[in-house]
Amino acid sequence: MPDGADLGLQPVDLGLQSDCGSCFGLCCVALPFAASADFAIDKDAGRPCPNLSTDFRCGIHTDLRQRGFSGCTVFDCFGAGQKVSQVTFGGQDWRQAPRTARQMFDVFPVMRQLHELLWYLAEALALPPARPVHAELRRALEETERLTRGTAQELKDLDVPAHRGEVNALLLRTSELVRAKVPGRKKDRRGADLIGARLKGANLQGANLRGAYLIAADLKGADLRAADLIGADLRDADLTGADLTGSIFLTQSQLNAAKGDAATKLPPALTRPAHW
Repeated sequence: MPDGADLGLQPVDLGLQSDCGSCFGLCCVALPFAASADFAIDKDAGRPCPNLSTDFRCGIHTDLRQRGFSGCTVFDCFGAGQKVSQVTFGGQDWRQAPRTARQMFDVFPVMRQLHELLWYLAEALALPPARPVHAELRRALEETERLTRGTAQELKDLDVPAHRGEVNALLLRTSELVRAKVPGRKKDRRGADLIGARLKGANLQGANLRGAYLIAADLKGADLRAADLIGADLRDADLTGADLTGSIFLTQSQLNAAKGDAATKLPPALTRPAHW
């Protein structure tokens, strides 16, 4: 099997883009949420959202933000919903087979984590500077994909933190290889509290922003090329005119949670959120 960079591996090839039409509304049932700026109501895990229709579609999909459910517009399951619905449970939904409900709802968060890891691994394999670790990344991707095809019980019993730890070590090495190509000294703000920070026009090229709290930060016109953004909290961060081309491990969910405009430059695998 050739390297990911030669293969042209894309998330779509691994089923990592959400297909809500093939899912049994799992994110609307399995996950809990609390009344807040993101959700208009409280909902317990395992209880269907009152806006979920009998055909598993959202009854207020076009008005989610206006109705106080902006959190729903940000969420991305990385294709885990359709994998659980159509592969793990073979197309048998929790309404027609209530006995499967609890197990299905327990498996969904596990599958989502595995699919998120697949997204990062696929991206890492497409990065030429990471070629020294491509063989290890490829093995990790194949093992993670194998795990996603386990039985419901195998998925429930999986030690996800342990697997995430192994994969994350490879992703960190990938990050170091990619960011090493950026000349000069790079900022290391891993896990930093940058809530509301004034970073307008900042040079963050090649920066380590893994897990940084950038909530409501002013990043207008900032240079984020080749910055590592894995796990960074970008809720309400202002990315107007910012340059995110070449940034690594940025997800659609992170973009959806942020603010931006037509001048914001994005990686090619991601799309400009409609609310921008």
